[in-house]
Amino acid sequence: MKFSYKILLCSIILTAAVFGIGGYFFVNDVFKASMEREMRQALDENSILRFAFETAALNVPSKYGILQNAAVKEIGASLENSRQSTGRLLRLSDEKKESLYASEGFVEDISLLSAVEANTRVSQVIRFEDRYYIQTGAMVDSLDRYLYLETMRDVTDVYTERTRGFQVYRNLTLLLLALSGVCMYFIAAWLTRPIQILTQAARKMAEGDYSCRASQVSRDEMGQLTEDFNHMACVLEQNIQNLKEEVRAREDFIAAFSHELKTPLTAVIGYADMLRSRKLDDEKHFLSANYIYTEGKRLEAMSLRLLDIIVARRYRLDAQKTDVEVLFSYLKAIYGDNKEYHFLFQYEPCRIEAEADLLKTVLLNLADNACKASDPGTSVEIMGHKKENGYLFAVRDHGSGISKEECQKITEAFYMVDKSRSRSHNGAGLGLALCVEILRLHQSSLMIESTPGEGSCFRFLIPFTQEGAENET
Repeated sequence: MKFSYKILLCSIILTAAVFGIGGYFFVNDVFKASMEREMRQALDENSILRFAFETAALNVPSKYGILQNAAVKEIGASLENSRQSTGRLLRLSDEKKESLYASEGFVEDISLLSAVEANTRVSQVIRFEDRYYIQTGAMVDSLDRYLYLETMRDVTDVYTERTRGFQVYRNLTLLLLALSGVCMYFIAAWLTRPIQILTQAARKMAEGDYSCRASQVSRDEMGQLTEDFNHMACVLEQNIQNLKEEVRAREDFIAAFSHELKTPLTAVIGYADMLRSRKLDDEKHFLSANYIYTEGKRLEAMSLRLLDIIVARRYRLDAQKTDVEVLFSYLKAIYGDNKEYHFLFQYEPCRIEAEADLLKTVLLNLADNACKASDPGTSVEIMGHKKENGYLFAVRDHGSGISKEECQKITEAFYMVDKSRSRSHNGAGLGLALCVEILRLHQSSLMIESTPGEGSCFRFLIPFTQEGAENET
């Protein structure tokens, strides 16, 4: 069952219960008020008739000093025919509670008389021949006789009005239920409209349309739910996009890796088969063996780089206090006597929180890339400066430079700007990918500034810990 139908059904049931219970108590309360009024009138009428009987009894001539039964009957007939008793039934009984006079149609039941005592009036509601009466009784003291006077007042109309009231209220309730049902249908549809919009949006997203968003039609809790749903959809779309990019990157990685293996392996197998199948002169034999050795070393370097990347992704950093002087001394020992390129070192002393061996790997890769991108005889600058939030390393070259589009791809595995130059230096496009993973462990990232034809600058910032850096003077 739809949620709107549930709201509609619950509203109708609640409305029916409220009107039903309220109508019952309302009609019943009106009925009780009418019955109390009729009861008072019946008792008042009994008192009036009793007074009239006593007055009439005093005016009756008495031969024996006592009221005779014949006189009682005569007074009773007179009272019944008088205006005071119009529409009323009465009965007069003697001391033994035996009827002396009774109106036609008076109930023969004498159970009420058993409750009548001196100076008291009793009453009850009885049903006789599908009609309702209020029966009253009282004792009459007249001429040394104690008689009983009973009256019956027809209150069938009160019961009829109650039945009619229930019927009218029932019809009114049904009408109100119909009207409220129509109103609640539109109200339920209006209340559940945001849910329907969310359902449609969720269904479209399930079909693959992750750009679908639900329109916000209110500012209440449902509007907040719609806003949260749209935020979730944005995050989901971004995650799916990231997954697609990751899958694409893996596919590109596998394709590049296969290509990087296929090319040297094909040449190695060809030269090896040549050495195995035919006899070559010394020069060709040396060239073939040298090519096999060179490509083998390149495959070895590529394998080691891949292994370093895998290890770096799973590695847990063991950072320690490291003196920047140690890193630059290591670089000077490697590149200080380089005859092909002119290396310039400029740095400020400082102690940072890092793993020295990993930072050495990053700086070596950046320095090697700077050499590959530069012509012999040009300068390569390796710098280090203190900043407010960390220590900034920079490696600058004055080589061929990198375009803006290639800067966004250069850190991907196996991507090479100049493949011929990289392969001539046994490169495989894995150095910068390894640097990115190592810097990620240090809560840092690689920043690239490059201008084609002018050179490039690779920078990264090692953040200071909460204790701050210790400067060395």
